[in-house]
Amino acid sequence: MNQKFRYCTAIVALWGTCAMAQQDTISLKEVVISDTKFEQSKEKSGKIIEKITAKDLERNSGQSVAAVLSQALGLEVNGNQSANGKNLSYFIRGGRNRQVLIVIDGIPMTDASGINLEYDLRLLPAEQVESIEIMKGAASTLYGTGAASGVINITLKKAAKKEISGNAYMHLGTQNTSENFRGNPQDFNQGFGLNGTLEKVDYYASLNSTETKGISQASGENFEEDQFSRVNALAKIGFQATSKLKLDFFGNYDRMKTDYDGPFDNVNSPDVLENVSLSEQFRFGFNPKYKYRNGEFKINSGFTLLERSYNELNSWSGSLDNYVYTSRSVVADAMNKYNFNSSFFMVVGTQFQFHDMNTQTPFDVINRENAKFNLVDPYITAVYNTPFGLHINAGARLNLHSVYDNQWVYNVNPSYHFKELPLKIITSYSTAYITPSLYQLYSPYGNLDLTPEENATAEVGFEATFWNKKMTLNAVGFYREESNSIGFFFDPETFASYYVNVEGENRVRGVETTLTYNFSSKVRVTGNYSFTDIPEELNRLIPKHKGNIALDYQMNARTFASISYQYVDDRRDAFFDGGTFATTDVFLGSYQLLSGLLKYEVLKNRMSVFGAVNNILNEEFVETVGYNTRGRNVKIGLNFMF
Repeated sequence: MNQKFRYCTAIVALWGTCAMAQQDTISLKEVVISDTKFEQSKEKSGKIIEKITAKDLERNSGQSVAAVLSQALGLEVNGNQSANGKNLSYFIRGGRNRQVLIVIDGIPMTDASGINLEYDLRLLPAEQVESIEIMKGAASTLYGTGAASGVINITLKKAAKKEISGNAYMHLGTQNTSENFRGNPQDFNQGFGLNGTLEKVDYYASLNSTETKGISQASGENFEEDQFSRVNALAKIGFQATSKLKLDFFGNYDRMKTDYDGPFDNVNSPDVLENVSLSEQFRFGFNPKYKYRNGEFKINSGFTLLERSYNELNSWSGSLDNYVYTSRSVVADAMNKYNFNSSFFMVVGTQFQFHDMNTQTPFDVINRENAKFNLVDPYITAVYNTPFGLHINAGARLNLHSVYDNQWVYNVNPSYHFKELPLKIITSYSTAYITPSLYQLYSPYGNLDLTPEENATAEVGFEATFWNKKMTLNAVGFYREESNSIGFFFDPETFASYYVNVEGENRVRGVETTLTYNFSSKVRVTGNYSFTDIPEELNRLIPKHKGNIALDYQMNARTFASISYQYVDDRRDAFFDGGTFATTDVFLGSYQLLSGLLKYEVLKNRMSVFGAVNNILNEEFVETVGYNTRGRNVKIGLNFMF
């Protein structure tokens, strides 16, 4: 074991756990929404839901959404330490991208033209985010397809109560690998926001832009710098029609352009100058909310048009090939919460989804007239909170799909909060499903006989507070089964190739624990540790051990400092050579990152500045085989509020 990690382990063992992360531990009085879709106190929740608050995001100034999420308990975001244009992979409890559902303002996000229906978090700037909740385990009862190993529930910023307020910011940073250091800025991030409330109307608008260069995606000597640029525009407007009825509208445009290297994981000539990708996303939606005496009714609806295009060098002909993937998605989730009494309420809803895609590549054309499907999912969840501390959350969902047979999922989540002790025991058993993607159904490799992947998760754990609530500790043990997985069949003799359901089950087990200790109102240590035991079939880029530790120090009313340490265990990867078409297993070594931040409020509630150093020790490591990772980098920033 690495000497520095042994030292960290010895220190943390004195506290009874190997832990620590930068997010606030949720107090029992804090409000969460992920396990019912409606607000309720954490005290009555039967889940350990990790919440990244607006204050936490301020403590991570200058970092991307992916970098912030990578410090959360049991969540690995591969690619967050690489060049900005590098694609991201999300892993929760052994689940890959297609098993981790991303929800933005109540709307499930997906790229319907992608092989795995996964959403690209590179499109979302951290400056638009208000908070993030991470709920682990199968959650299809509430959230439908894709919520197999966890849900990342993102809430975007809202309007302030006063008539007009806003902010403007500028961040400058270096972009270096561990082998090359340049002090001049290569990372530029700037933007502004405007929001407020005028009588019955509230509004929020923001514009963000990011440009980086300085690092090649592919690792190698004298490789060209790959540029990344992104523009994000978001607008929200709300109208309080009556004391009970609120109407909210939103629209946003996201554009991301990036150079990229290697059309596969890596090729004989990985540094490709001509490869450029462009993604454009248009979203708009309508979210009405009506509150009545015994409950609340709301609709989360949205339309997404997403187009990805790639200009890619053809190594055989020497010419440029063009690939275009276009998808359309419509989501409408209507739900009603009815309170029968102070102890019992029920959520009844129906979610509708429609997806289609259009693809034009040198190898195939997929027309949206053929490549489309819809889902209609009625669901019900009942929550019972007894006066003596027993809480029960149970529900079921029926998936009605336009291509294949119906699918039932359910969850049972009892928990008990001891009134005499600062202790809560949680247990749950839940099931989930993942629909085949349009590409897996309708591409030249498609198979209309595919059926959904099935998942089930059982967990048991506790949350406790000690020493007059100065210390909070929680731990969860989980067991997850995955069956009917979708794989790819290839016959080397006939060259027949198509997607299939893989027979057998994959089983994942693990432990997740979090500890927070407040030494005083100014000093806090926080953290987490996760252990994930996964079968060889799933073991790619997922660390068995991962831990974070952070120390926050509020020096005075205007000065804040933080230092954090992260350990990521060794991982297994697969190297695909685009020249020989051979795949080789590769083992990536463990690595450790030490980072720090200093923030100062120059003008109270008006202007602040920060400086951050990531990878202070300039650790050299590999995040994904064949690709570069960042070394020591410095970022400074200015934020002006009005």
